[in-house]
Amino acid sequence: MARKRRERSDMDGMSPTQDEGKSNDSDSQLLKAQEREGGSARMSLLILVSIFACSASVMYLVYKNFPELPDDEMEKIKIPKDMDDAKALGTVLSKYKDTYYTQVLVAYFATYVFLQTFAIPGSIFLSILSGYLYPFPLALFLVCLCSGLGASFCYMLSYLVGRPVVYKYLTEKAQKWSQQVDKHRDHLINYIIFLRITPFLPNWFINITSPVINVPLGVFFIGTFLGVAPPSFVAINAGTTLYKLTTAEKAAAETGVEQNFAPHLPAATVSLGSGTCSCR
Repeated sequence: MARKRRERSDMDGMSPTQDEGKSNDSDSQLLKAQEREGGSARMSLLILVSIFACSASVMYLVYKNFPELPDDEMEKIKIPKDMDDAKALGTVLSKYKDTYYTQVLVAYFATYVFLQTFAIPGSIFLSILSGYLYPFPLALFLVCLCSGLGASFCYMLSYLVGRPVVYKYLTEKAQKWSQQVDKHRDHLINYIIFLRITPFLPNWFINITSPVINVPLGVFFIGTFLGVAPPSFVAINAGTTLYKLTTAEKAAAETGVEQNFAPHLPAATVSLGSGTCSCR
């Protein structure tokens, strides 16, 4: 009993200054943890910018090593931002595709993977361009392969340097998706395919959060490769139709026959050209 009284008296005898000291120590530790998290996020962003700069330099080399073209055609060699850009680029590349087949294919492949790796909008127009340049089976394989590789590279970037960014800026969304993934662990490939087909989650979010919530890279690649195929059917068919219409327009211009080809465009092509399509 005497021992307990002494312990109580010792506790009661603690000064408010000591209590404040303990509270201040706890607050300072929390601040330090937040500073470390913020510093780690800033360092990750710096590394990511450096990797992007190196990749952009490689793309510049690909562009500079492209065969020499007339100035008016060289101006059209750029990442398409709308249907007019895609049509102009397709017209130029189709002209030189047979002569410089490897260069055109490598440039297309590298550009598509670059856009997918860094989640840059515009890959939908490259999907249309594939239908403009190549037969449907090859175009579909190219789009699926480029999408799978680009998304996997984005996955690896997130795994290496993106975790602090996800933890700091996307914590709540990542936790919610992690719970959904845990429910589908037994059939994860089917779930990834479902997410790629449907617009419930943007592709960039899936790419950067998948390594954080422990989605295996192999499952991620296969699910992406197969999941992008159905939406790509529409874009590739639009490109094929655009190529046929462009060829028909040229033939009509040469023969002097005026025709209106716009009604023959698929609805997807019209919506993409007017900017109403949401590019994920």
